[in-house]
Amino acid sequence: MLLPIGDDNRDRKSFPFVNYLLIGLNIFVFIFFQDFGRNLSFMYSYALFPAEILSGKDLVTEGQRLVDPLSGQSFDIPGLQPTDVPVFFTLITALFMHGGIAHLAGNMLYLWICGDNVEDRLGHLGYLVFYLLCGVLSSLTHVLVTLFFGQDLFTPCLGASGAISAVLAGYVMLFPKKHIVFLFFIFVFSMPSFVAIGLWFLFQLSNGLGALDGEQASGVAYGAHIGGFIAGFLLVRRFAKKKSPNRFR
Repeated sequence: MLLPIGDDNRDRKSFPFVNYLLIGLNIFVFIFFQDFGRNLSFMYSYALFPAEILSGKDLVTEGQRLVDPLSGQSFDIPGLQPTDVPVFFTLITALFMHGGIAHLAGNMLYLWICGDNVEDRLGHLGYLVFYLLCGVLSSLTHVLVTLFFGQDLFTPCLGASGAISAVLAGYVMLFPKKHIVFLFFIFVFSMPSFVAIGLWFLFQLSNGLGALDGEQASGVAYGAHIGGFIAGFLLVRRFAKKKSPNRFR
């Protein structure tokens, strides 16, 4: 398994408190609101559902009982629950929810490694706006892809992956030659970000194209990943140009 474990931060000039705040908020929501992923009612209230975004309505549906074809065990899945905020706010609330510990840990690892450097170049406020804006754009991309390719509009989408994809795009645009360190079993090595993140994006693109057959391949919203990456790629320079060393950073 190829695991990113760090990068070169010697040129970073500011403390990335916004990035750490985002990481802390994701962990807090997963533990105290999602109950480590066990609180399905919360997920079915505040996750992103394409059907709700397209209709603009807070939809409530009946629960279902599903049977695992391998074990034969049955389990109940709640239907869409009432949402206490306008449904369009789920474009943001879904960014701070995760499907499991591995999902959360993987996302937070990439955010911890790359987000601090991007925040340093965009400034604290610019980075926060960039993160949330690209996250919303990634979610909208998922909604459009789901609709266009006839996928299930009632499948929940959640996770910071779309926003983090934008951070990765921003990282490779601002620091193409900065090395990212990886662990492969017992071996540690590094490679330039344009190679590492470029390969990551090609993986997302190839798997995303393979998922566009009407199925939710592996439950991964590749459309959100690709949409977030493209949004970050296109927008990061605009945010970086607005940075001022004499103002709030």
